[in-house]
Amino acid sequence: MWIRKNNEIDKRSRGNHVANTKERLFFSSVPDFGKTLRPSLAGGERQSRKITAMNFSTRLAEKLPGILPVPSHPLLRKGPISELRFFATSNHSRRLRLRLQKNMVWSLQRAELCVVTNSSIVHPATEAYAQEAIEAIKSEKVIAVPTDTLYGFACDACSLEAVNRIYEIKGRKLTSPLAICVGDVSDIKRVATTNHLPHGLLDSLLPGPVTLVLQRGESSILEKSLNPGIDTIGVRVPDSEFIREVSRGSGSVLALTSANLSGDRSSVCVNDFENLWQHCAYVYDGGLLPSGRAGSTIVDLSRVGKYKIIRPGSAKEATVAILEKYLLEEEEEAG
Repeated sequence: MWIRKNNEIDKRSRGNHVANTKERLFFSSVPDFGKTLRPSLAGGERQSRKITAMNFSTRLAEKLPGILPVPSHPLLRKGPISELRFFATSNHSRRLRLRLQKNMVWSLQRAELCVVTNSSIVHPATEAYAQEAIEAIKSEKVIAVPTDTLYGFACDACSLEAVNRIYEIKGRKLTSPLAICVGDVSDIKRVATTNHLPHGLLDSLLPGPVTLVLQRGESSILEKSLNPGIDTIGVRVPDSEFIREVSRGSGSVLALTSANLSGDRSSVCVNDFENLWQHCAYVYDGGLLPSGRAGSTIVDLSRVGKYKIIRPGSAKEATVAILEKYLLEEEEEAG
């Protein structure tokens, strides 16, 4: 119990005593937790009323096993949430809101969203911000966007300056090709040859987590400086409305690559590439992407009647099933 000289409580502190009594009764009903919050005695004198800051999410998980399980959500163990601090003093104990903190933990436990630190360039990937992203693309800037697989860096594929900027951000070799993204299946013919493909195949595969490698058409709007020396191009139509809307609104096509440094793991949350935000005009947050880090399935369809899986990605089985439905045969490995 709280210690006062001669066990007297003067009128001025009566309100504090009532609040402290409520606090004492509550925490005494929670195993081991009340001991942590109560001031202890040292040399017969009460220590300072001010209780030092503690990491609430960690303390809650460790001290309340009977009330809450240890949160499995990684954001409770690292990132911005780990910076949450909980302060309590005897004079302000009425402000304790354990229930609020408990609800926060459960919300994060259930949430499939990414919690980010405050930043003026991070915006939700919603229709309200699509025009802003479109203007950035038209201004030859690089933006970060969610797709149906991973977060990616995107820019105008017809802007050499913007494309080179992506290579600089990623620390990527110029010999490594970039894929492109278009808003609709009907736009693919603007950048690649598709007349050799069975009717209906593209609409069966796209939009979706698939990158199609096709021959560049002679009438392609793409600059030859994009992926120089390579006569094919990887084309995506993600099943993600935000990036498709940006591509449509730009009047061009987007160069698209994963939002990470070359060689690093792919990003499924904007916090995964927080160290690269500063290089983007804007970062659009679509939450925690559920498809894992495998990325899109890359399939080469540049040869008539053949297909070749270049990267299994997240949709290999479904992709192969569609290809074989249209009577395409898997290309045998040379040698």
